[in-house]
Amino acid sequence: AGVDALLDDRSERAGVKFKDAELIGIPWRLVVGRGAANGVVELVERCSGDKQEGPASELMDFLLKRLSLQRLGD
Repeated sequence: AGVDALLDDRSERAGVKFKDAELIGIPWRLVVGRGAANGVVELVERCSGDKQEGPASELMDFLLKRLSLQRLGD
């Protein structure tokens, strides 16, 4: 899909991982947590703080569209 991803699979607490992602400037965070067993993930946009939860496939479609628009300057 032309998107670079960073997988943080360290054995740290989630808060430590989120803080580190903020410090290095990761613009979007896809959290695969407890809801993953039910197919639910969380998508967080760094600049606005907006959070969405839903099925992984729907959120990935949303993210790819947003990234496309952002690349065009919108």
